[in-house]
Amino acid sequence: MSTTIKKGGMTIPQIRARKDAEPLVCLTAYSTPMAKFLDPFVDLILVGDSLGMVLYGMKTTLGVTLDMMIDHGTAVMRGAERSCVIVDLPFGSYKESPEVAYRAGARVMAETGASGVKLEGGAEMAETIAFLTTRGIPVMGHIGLTPQSLHADGGYRAHGREEKEAETMLADARAVADAGAFAVVIEGTIESVAREITEAVAIPTIGIGASAACDGQILVTEDVTGLFTDFQPKFVKRYAELGDEVGKAAQAFADDVRARRFPGPEHCFGPAKKT
Repeated sequence: MSTTIKKGGMTIPQIRARKDAEPLVCLTAYSTPMAKFLDPFVDLILVGDSLGMVLYGMKTTLGVTLDMMIDHGTAVMRGAERSCVIVDLPFGSYKESPEVAYRAGARVMAETGASGVKLEGGAEMAETIAFLTTRGIPVMGHIGLTPQSLHADGGYRAHGREEKEAETMLADARAVADAGAFAVVIEGTIESVAREITEAVAIPTIGIGASAACDGQILVTEDVTGLFTDFQPKFVKRYAELGDEVGKAAQAFADDVRARRFPGPEHCFGPAKKT
């Protein structure tokens, strides 16, 4: 077991204090290099279970394991100096009981050195959130579109359009906040409901497809940079097309190798100099 202890950087109390203040900037990372690239610019890095789809080619996040999250969380911690790092608890690792969730969260905290964990669910997870937070594990909640409940929820869709569902979401947000979560992600939710939730709870709301009404925003970095191209959610804005650049670089390399232009003399080792 190896733990990375990060000195300095954004703390959980500092994240919580950003409620109704400067918007929180959050992105995902799964590796040391990506964490280093993002760290100067973001407040929070999420090691998301989206890595199952983005890195491993899975169709959903359901196949991600706790060991995978710990390995990638440890890698991100090596590259993050100022950002608050939060690690997702994956499907099957926390809903059985508060005790099971605690063991999973404790492993993440001890083995990665991250600042906290994120778990999906609303009022039904309040007992678990309280169990973890009172035992020293900071928790970020996640309501609205919850990818781990994709099949039970009927697929990817916007939440909060029906009045009953909007009321349930508001109750979920309040339950998560009252249980001790330091922030809550609102995903795939209509603007009016996201705004009502943000105004109703005392903790920061972090939107992903939930409008600028939230206290902060998060996206998957590979979506933002064009490194994941299987599909593009409606709520994603592409700020770069790095996937195209990788392809161009590979094509140029292949052309040089086939034409024997690479390696050139400047890339080769010569004989030892005579003394």
